[in-house]
Amino acid sequence: MSYILFLIPVISAFIGWFTNWIAIKMLFHPKEPKKILGITIQGIFPKRQQQFAEKLGKLVSEELLSFADIQQKLVHPNNIQQLMPVVEEHIDQFLRKKLAEEMPVISMFIGENTIQQLKGIFMKELESLFPVIMQRYMGHLQQELDLEKIVTQKVASFSSDKLEDILQSILSKEFRFVELIGGVLGFIIGLLQVLLTLLT
Repeated sequence: MSYILFLIPVISAFIGWFTNWIAIKMLFHPKEPKKILGITIQGIFPKRQQQFAEKLGKLVSEELLSFADIQQKLVHPNNIQQLMPVVEEHIDQFLRKKLAEEMPVISMFIGENTIQQLKGIFMKELESLFPVIMQRYMGHLQQELDLEKIVTQKVASFSSDKLEDILQSILSKEFRFVELIGGVLGFIIGLLQVLLTLLT
């Protein structure tokens, strides 16, 4: 009799672990709707994939990757300054080589001082022009690219297997913890049953 009593916590632990394992599996399976005893059953994620995709698309477009944030970064003076050495080198090459190739007569009247003056004027003008160009480009890009729609369509088009693989890779530790908690709680409940049985 005592031997059977000691099996109760082990059996309860197994039942706790198994029920949680089944619950986690039912998040993803069955992938397609199936009727069992007149009740339609489908995994939660496959069933709600479209809603999940829509929520994720909205989150990405509004919170994670807003065009306003990207524009602010692009037009920030520090980022503009990082571009200027490349621009200056290109203008220098243009004034010294390409201008001489395209307009040799004009280039004969342009000396080093004139090149430096022209380069300074161009650089100053471009430095003030870049933020305007970036802002207009981002405004156009925002109209052309609907981030929410793109993310929603991408996630909604995932196969059930791919969606499961993604979520498993993110939540695998949490799923194992839930299974373990089920076993631990089951074991504790089994011990309580044994104690109650022995005390009565």
